[in-house]
Amino acid sequence: MAQTGTQKSTENAARVAVTAAGVVSPLGFGLAETFDSLWSARDCVTQVMRFSVTQCRCKTAGQVSDARLLASAAETPRSARLHRASHMMIEALRQVLTQRPEFEPELTVIGTTSGGMSYGERYYRSLKRPQNLRHAPTWIANYPAQKPVIDAHTAFGISAPCQVIANACASGTNAIGHAFECVRSGRYQRVLTGGYDALAEMVFVGFDSLQASTPEQCRPFDRHRSGMVLGEGAAVLALENLEVARQRGASVLAEIIGYGISTDNFHITQPEPSGIGARQAMEGALQNAHISASDVDYINAHGTGTVFNDAAEGKAISALFNGVPVSSTKSMMGHSLGAAGAIEAIVCLVALQHQFLPANINFASLDEDLDLNIVENETQPAVVSTTLSNSFGFGGTNAAVLMRKVPPSPRLSGQTEA
Repeated sequence: MAQTGTQKSTENAARVAVTAAGVVSPLGFGLAETFDSLWSARDCVTQVMRFSVTQCRCKTAGQVSDARLLASAAETPRSARLHRASHMMIEALRQVLTQRPEFEPELTVIGTTSGGMSYGERYYRSLKRPQNLRHAPTWIANYPAQKPVIDAHTAFGISAPCQVIANACASGTNAIGHAFECVRSGRYQRVLTGGYDALAEMVFVGFDSLQASTPEQCRPFDRHRSGMVLGEGAAVLALENLEVARQRGASVLAEIIGYGISTDNFHITQPEPSGIGARQAMEGALQNAHISASDVDYINAHGTGTVFNDAAEGKAISALFNGVPVSSTKSMMGHSLGAAGAIEAIVCLVALQHQFLPANINFASLDEDLDLNIVENETQPAVVSTTLSNSFGFGGTNAAVLMRKVPPSPRLSGQTEA
C-alpha cells in the first residue's frame, strides 16, 4: 500500500514566488530558447556520441552541447577540471543571477541521481592501468553529488548551506517541494532550488540492460510505446516569500502553491499497477494547495514512454481529472533523471508565461486502456492558469508540484523593479 507524506497545516503560511529561473537542457539554454523549442515541438533527441553505444539497444539521448557548455565556462576558474554537471549548474545559476543579481539565498536545495558518475567511471577503469591515474585526484574530487552545487556557489560567491536530495527520478521535484515548504514555513525568505544530472555511460547502459530504453522514438502514452530515452541538464529556480518579493518590486514569474509525495512500496523498478502511489502524490498536492482537480489546466506528466509507468500514471490521472490536457515533454528531450522534475517545472513556468500547452510528440494513437486528453504532436495555444508537474521514480518514489500564474500586482508610487 502506498504511503503518503504528512500534510501540514497551511493556515497563515507564506505564499511562495518563483522570481527567477535558469535552465540548461537539450531544449536549449535559458527560458527563451526553451520556449522556442517547446513552441516548435522540436525533437531534441540525437545519436549518442559521448561513448560507444554499439552494443546497446538504445542509441539516442537528449544531450547538451559541449561546445556551448565550454563557451559559458570560459570565465570559471579551473573550469577544465570541473565535471560537465558543474558547468550545467554554473550556467543555470548564471541565468538566475542575471535576472536577479541581488538575490542572496539563505539555503540551496538540489536534486540529483548520478552526481559526477562519468568521473567515477574513469577512475574505476584507470585502476586497471595504474600509469593512467595522473588525473585521479581530479576525478575523485569532482565525483560527489554536492560538488556541482558547490562549484556553482563558488563561481558566484555564494556561501549558503546546501542540501542534496537523491530520491531516484523524483529528486528534482522533491527538491523544489522541500524548498517550497522551507519558504512557506517562514523559516527562510530566499531559497535556490532545482536539479541536475549529466549523461553517463554506466547509467545509460544500466537502463538499456533493464530493457527500459527504446531503440525507437520515445512516444509516451502511445499504444505502441516501447521505452524511454535518457536526457541530461540542470535547472535552478529562485524561490522567495511572495509578499516580500512584491514589496521590493521584483517580477514574479509564477507561484508554487502545492506539493505532494507518496511511496508505492511495491517494486524496485515498477510502479504499483493501479497507480495508487501516483494518485496519492497528486491528491496530496491538491490538498496542500487547497484547490480541486478541476482547477488544473495542464499536467506535465512523468510519462517516460515505458509500458508500466505510463499505464500506472495514466490510470491515476484519469481517476482524478476529467479531460485535463496532458503531455510528456520527455518525448522532446529525454528523461534527465534527477534533473527531470526541475526542468519540467521550468516547462510549466514557460507554459504559464506564454499561455500554451506543450506537445507530446511522436504520438500516433492512445493506449486503449487509458482515458487521457493528450496534447498530440503540436503545441496548442490555451489559457493556462494552474499546472501540475509529476515525477515518479524507481522504488516507488512519487512527487507532484502545483504552480500557478500570478497577475501583476499594482505598483506602489515611485516603486521600481529590482
